[in-house]
Amino acid sequence: MGFLARLRRAIGHQDLLFAAAMVLLLAVLVLPMPSWLVDLGLATSITLSVLILMVAIWIERPLDFSVFPTVLLVATLLRLALNLATTRLILANGHKGLDAAGSVIHGFAGFIVGGDFIIGVIVFAILIVVNFIVVTKGASRIAEVAARFSLDAMPGKQMAIDADLAAGTIDDAESKRRRRELEDENSFFGAMDGASKFVRGDAVASIIVTVVNVLGGIVVGTLRHGLDLQAAASNYVTLAIGDGIVSQIPGLIVSVGAGMLVSKGSVRGSTDKAFISQLGAQPKPLYLAAGLSMLFAVLPGLPFLPFMALATIAAGGGWFAHRAVERRAAAAAAGEPEPDATPREESMAELIRVDDVRLELGMGLVSLTSGRQGSLTDKIKKLRRAFGLEFGFILPAVRIKDNMDLGSGEYSVQVQGVEVARETLMLGRLLAFAPGGQDLTVPGIDTHEPSFKIRARWIEPHLREAAMAQGLTVVDAETVLTTHLSEVLKGYMAQLQGYAATQKLLDGLEKEQQKLVSDLIPAILPLATVQKVLATLLAERVSIRNLPLVLEALHEAASFTRNVSMLTEHVRQRLSLQICRGLAQEDGYITAILLSPEWEREVGTAIHEEGDHRSFAMAPSKIQELVTATRARIAEAAARGDWPAVLTSAQVRPFVRHLVERINPTIAVISHAEVHQRAKLRTVGQI
Repeated sequence: MGFLARLRRAIGHQDLLFAAAMVLLLAVLVLPMPSWLVDLGLATSITLSVLILMVAIWIERPLDFSVFPTVLLVATLLRLALNLATTRLILANGHKGLDAAGSVIHGFAGFIVGGDFIIGVIVFAILIVVNFIVVTKGASRIAEVAARFSLDAMPGKQMAIDADLAAGTIDDAESKRRRRELEDENSFFGAMDGASKFVRGDAVASIIVTVVNVLGGIVVGTLRHGLDLQAAASNYVTLAIGDGIVSQIPGLIVSVGAGMLVSKGSVRGSTDKAFISQLGAQPKPLYLAAGLSMLFAVLPGLPFLPFMALATIAAGGGWFAHRAVERRAAAAAAGEPEPDATPREESMAELIRVDDVRLELGMGLVSLTSGRQGSLTDKIKKLRRAFGLEFGFILPAVRIKDNMDLGSGEYSVQVQGVEVARETLMLGRLLAFAPGGQDLTVPGIDTHEPSFKIRARWIEPHLREAAMAQGLTVVDAETVLTTHLSEVLKGYMAQLQGYAATQKLLDGLEKEQQKLVSDLIPAILPLATVQKVLATLLAERVSIRNLPLVLEALHEAASFTRNVSMLTEHVRQRLSLQICRGLAQEDGYITAILLSPEWEREVGTAIHEEGDHRSFAMAPSKIQELVTATRARIAEAAARGDWPAVLTSAQVRPFVRHLVERINPTIAVISHAEVHQRAKLRTVGQI
C-alpha cells in the first residue's frame, strides 16, 4: 500500500515528472549511457511511435490531437539522443562484437542483416527512401497546403461566426467557442507545417549518423583496435545499419501517423470508419474490382488462390453495399428521412423566414465584417446594448448577409422583410460633414450623410487633420453605416416591439416583479394591449426601461379605461420625470413651443368621443394650416440653435403628435400633465 500511495502521489505531479524527463533526455546528449539503459530507451521510442500512430488512426478529427507537434518534437529529440548514445557505444565497444550497443540493436542487426551487412545497407537505404522521399515529403506538403488554406479561409469563417452571432442563431458563448476552435485549428496546421520539418531533419540526421558510425567505426577498429579491414567493416557496418534501422522504424511509424493526421482534413470519425465507409460505399467499384481479380486468377502463370480470395472478398463487399443502397432507397420512398438528413420542414422554414432586422452588404463591403477589433459586427453588438440602455428596447439580432445584386459599395437595411433604407459607402475614405451646415472646402467626392441628410464629402484619410481643423466631423465608413442603422431602427422600434418581444421583456423582469405581471396580465389587461402601449411609447422614443413603473401605471389606468391611447397618456404622466430629464438641455431647461389657446380649442373641437373610443376629424385645410404654422415655429427655433418640444394639453396631445410627426418624427410633443414639478421650462414661441 505504501508503494501504491507513493506512486499515486508521484503521478499527481505530472508537471514535475515531465520536466524531469526532458532534463534527462537532454542529459543523454552529453552523458554516456550503459547498454541496458539504451535498450530501454530504444524500446520506449518504438512503443511511443506505435502509440502515436494508433492515436492518429482513432481520433475523430485532427484537432483532437492538437498536441501532436509537441509530441513529434519530443519523439524526434528522443531518437536523436538515442542515436548519439548508440554512436558512443558503437565507436567505443564495436570491436568486441555485435552486442556492443545493446540487445535491441544486436537483435535488429542480426534479424534484418542476416549475416550479410550488404543486405542491411540495401534495406536501410530503402527505408530511408520510403520515409524521406515518400511519406515525409508528402506529409510536409499536405501540412504546408493545409496551413496556407486554413489561414486564407480564416476571414470568411470569422465572418460566418459574426453573421450567426448577429443573426441570433448562436449566443456569445457559442461564438467564443467557435472562434477559439478556429484559432486552435489555424495554430495546429501552422504548427504541423513546422513540425513536419522535424521528421525530415530526423531522416537526414539518421543518414549522417549512420555514415559517421560506418566510417568512424572502420577507422577506430583498424587504427585503434588492430582489426583487419574486413572484420572492422563487418562489425561496425552491421552495428551502424542495425542502429539506423532501429532509428528509422519508429521514425517511419511516426511519419505515417503524421501523414494520416494531416491528410484527414475535414473528415470526421476514426480513420478506419472513414476509410471503409467511403471506399466501400458504392457497389459498382467493388464488383469491378472483384471481376478484375477473378480475371487475374484464371490467367496462366498467376497464382489462383490469392486473386480468387480477393475477388470473393470484393464481391461480398459489393453485395453488402448494394443491400445498403437498396435500404436507403426504400426508406426514402417511404418518406423516412435518413439519420443525417435535415428535415424538409426545417429547410422550408429557413427559406420563408423573415428576419426582423437584416443588413445586406454589397460585395465590396463584406470586409467590414472581419473579426478584427472594432469591426462592423462589434459595433452592432454595442448598438444593441445602447438601445437597451437608452430605450429599454431589446433590438432583435441583426442578420448580416452579402447580396450580389447590390452595388459593390451599397448596403440595404430591411425591417421585417421590407427594405427601409439603401445607401452607398466608399471604403478606404472618410466621410466629412459640417453639423452646422457650413460650406465644405476640403477636397473630396460630394455626397450626403445618410442619417441626417446633410451635405458631406468622402475624403482621403490623410486629409483627416485638415478637415477637423476646419471644424468638420470626420468618421469612417463603419461608423457611418452603424449610425445610419441606429437612426433607421429608432424609427421602427414600435413595429419591432411585437407580441413575442413583449413577452420576452416581461419574462426578463426580476422575480419580485412577477407578481405584478401576473396580477395585470391577463387578469386586467391582455398582453396585446400592453404590447400596444409599449409600442406607442417607443414610437415617440420614450424609454420603457423602467418597465415595472409602466406596468404599475397600466394597473392604475385600467380601472377607468381600456383605450390604448388613454392608457399611454397615463403612463406618460407617471414617466414625467424621465421624459423631462430626456428633453432638458445642458443648462437644465426644457425648450418648448406652446400651442395657442385658439388651436387648443380647434383641435379639441375636432375630437369625438364615443364611450371609450376617441376619433379625430378636422378639416384638411385646418390641418395644413396647423402643420405649416408648427413647421415655421420649429424652423425659427432651430435657426437659433434650439430643438424645442411642442407643449399642449393632455386631452389633445396624442392628436397633435400625429400632426407634428409629419414634419419630423423626432420632435417631442408633451402635455402640461407630463411636466414634472421640478422641471424648468423655457418657452421660445407659440403656434
